[in-house]
Amino acid sequence: MAEMTVLRSKGQLTIPTEIRKVAHLEEGDPIEVEMTEDGILLRPKKVIDATQTWFWTPEWQAGEREADRDIRLGRGEVFKSGEEFLSALESDLKPMKPPRRKSAKRTARS
Repeated sequence: MAEMTVLRSKGQLTIPTEIRKVAHLEEGDPIEVEMTEDGILLRPKKVIDATQTWFWTPEWQAGEREADRDIRLGRGEVFKSGEEFLSALESDLKPMKPPRRKSAKRTARS
């Protein structure tokens, strides 16, 4: 997807809207600029908030892909309210077994 843009007086250029959308670029995003044999390469560098880094771990992303696949295949349920969701969770719960009582071990004292 090649589009034309114009370099402004202070070295600024506008990245066309369609390219910004596809690249998920937003105002203020850092972009690395590199000179290559083929020309100028612009490489977006998204900054991830430290409190959100867990989401981008390979393990979590694998789970996200699995969830997306399940949704595409029609697996899962849709609930119209939080109460409906909680009710479904409660109906799926297995009854808990009462905890076993610990027997007191008797030791002989001399």
